[in-house]
Amino acid sequence: MRHRLFDFAMRAATVLVVLSWASTPTAGQRRPDRQVAGCPAAARGFHPCALAKAKTFNPPRTPDGQPDLQGLWEAPTAGGLGNIDGRGRIDKEYTTGSPTSLVVDPADGLIPYHPWARAQKYENIERYVDPYTHCLPISTPRIMVSPRTRQITQYPGYVTVVNESGGHPFRVIYMDGRPHLPADVKLWRGDSRGRWEGNTLVIETTNFNGLAWFGSGGDFFSDALRVTERLTMVDANTIHFAATIDDPKVATKPWTIVMALERNKEEGYEQMEEGCFESDKDTADLLLTGFLMYTGPRFPK
Repeated sequence: MRHRLFDFAMRAATVLVVLSWASTPTAGQRRPDRQVAGCPAAARGFHPCALAKAKTFNPPRTPDGQPDLQGLWEAPTAGGLGNIDGRGRIDKEYTTGSPTSLVVDPADGLIPYHPWARAQKYENIERYVDPYTHCLPISTPRIMVSPRTRQITQYPGYVTVVNESGGHPFRVIYMDGRPHLPADVKLWRGDSRGRWEGNTLVIETTNFNGLAWFGSGGDFFSDALRVTERLTMVDANTIHFAATIDDPKVATKPWTIVMALERNKEEGYEQMEEGCFESDKDTADLLLTGFLMYTGPRFPK
């Protein structure tokens, strides 16, 4: 019996360590001195530098004359949004984001949570399991910046994004001017509509169900979420990606994250079809250790 308990404890601890490690960027991935397209990789340096470079870059074009964003793209500095403000998963005593924070607005680098929501973010870490751990769909903008590659393909009237990690999720972004779905239709990844503003692809996503997290670090949202993403080519191998998060139920004001998407130039590279298995024993063991399934925001009464 003692051996069985020891084996159970070790397996559960291993899962927790692996989940934490896999979702957090290494120092080399998000270190402040790393360069991308001749710009600092850290968001607050990359943001103004990359947009300035984009003004003088003439991107390749699709047959219909729009910027050609197609290809395989990676987000090595994003860390799957597991550590958005760069302060880690445990430390609660800080008033600004770290130099590696992905948040460029507000200027302090922190998500402007309502006080109750900031407390709930840490309760999520301590008591709840990232919904993706149980093979539930990852949401937006996590799908754009999760580890490994995503493939962007442009078609007449719509754009698709297919991820390698996160259970091989995909999204369809309609570009034909159709309205959003009715407000009572709620989806895991929301309902996306795109348009071109000059050389920038702008994507507006609404109709979220509020049951997912931004990443594995406990950062969450409600069904009032509206995400505005902006993709702008900086050079042939780099995209400036920005996402503005507007969720008045959870945050005091909109906030914006920025990162680089870098082209995967490996010859002959093919995306793996990553599977997620709901019956995985180590995943089930997390619930036996006292962690709970996440069921959405817990609003104050």
